Amino acid sequence: MKALKIVCSGYIVRYPLGGLCWHHFQYLIGLHRLGHKVTFFEHYGWDNSCYDPAQNLMTADPAYGIEFLMRLFRQYGLEARWCYMAEDGKTFGLPRAELAEACAESDLYFNLSNINWIPELESCRRRILVDTDPVFTQIGAHGMGGSFSDYTARFTYGENVGQPGCDMPTAGMQWLPTRQPVVLDLWPVTPGSLDSHFTTVMNWSPLGDRYFEGKFYGQKDHEFQSLFSFPLQARVPMELAVKVPDDVRTRLTEGGWRIVNPKEVTRDPWVYQQYLRASRAEFSVAKHGYVVTRSGWFSERSAAYLASGRPVVIQDTGFTKWLPSGDGVIPFKNADEAAAGIGEVNRRYESHCGAARQIAEEYFDSGKVVWYPTLTNKS
Repeated sequence: MKALKIVCSGYIVRYPLGGLCWHHFQYLIGLHRLGHKVTFFEHYGWDNSCYDPAQNLMTADPAYGIEFLMRLFRQYGLEARWCYMAEDGKTFGLPRAELAEACAESDLYFNLSNINWIPELESCRRRILVDTDPVFTQIGAHGMGGSFSDYTARFTYGENVGQPGCDMPTAGMQWLPTRQPVVLDLWPVTPGSLDSHFTTVMNWSPLGDRYFEGKFYGQKDHEFQSLFSFPLQARVPMELAVKVPDDVRTRLTEGGWRIVNPKEVTRDPWVYQQYLRASRAEFSVAKHGYVVTRSGWFSERSAAYLASGRPVVIQDTGFTKWLPSGDGVIPFKNADEAAAGIGEVNRRYESHCGAARQIAEEYFDSGKVVWYPTLTNKS
């Protein structure tokens, strides 16, 4: 396959935290390592959209995020042009005119997570949408302009889309399956420990409940209702990096959960990696909307645990149709199955750690994942 000129948009400057950063950054470096010429851009999107971790506030000033992006690119040798369009009309990195030229000359545009759209994109010869929040993207819970019909191809983390048993909405469009790419050599593996906690990093209810065509699609808080006392049932140390209302926090701590500040453990990409490696394994639920539709979604965070050599005990969204389970990946549908999964990880811990990394190598390697969408290029 020939080297392509690719414009890619994502979410790095506005929320420069560990998990979100890795989520989109690995597309950029994965495409770069395949030999493509990458131009990254990000638009401010809405008022005061930039999070500044140093001051713990939302602001229109992108200074922290821009310094973060440049440091990240330098550290990993990413040779990509970039442009950030700020709320006051200023551009950083490439001038907007040069970004417009990059769009007009591009072979392909990748819109990651449907959170950037500018008029210049209409000049891109081919456009690909990567939906990382299936169900909620299709019902219009978020998006930054353009329409699904503006794309040459649409990919989704809902890997069961269109298959029997999966009833995720499609907005009347064809969607192709994809998943999170992982640049494996950026995720060093260290030995795990049975003395560590089961952990996860999560949002409690970022979008709130949604109704669409008479159906209910909930968030993780809905799926967590049967698990408030789960650490007492499983009899293992368990930790959540999550921000929750005070009454929810009280219920969780009384149920045996340890609660930590998610902004502390995700304050940069390297602290985030250290947090995952310090874990025994991941334990997590999925959004109700993913589960009830049997979408086949699998978390980019869980893929990072696997790459770190840490098993994952996670709620089944239907991903068992395409991802091997039982070694390294332990799915559950209810609290009893979850407790059995915890016990299984503890019984064969080293074996599960090894299987976790092997699954990451086989199913999430960026060289395989980002290569497939570029096949939509016909030139």
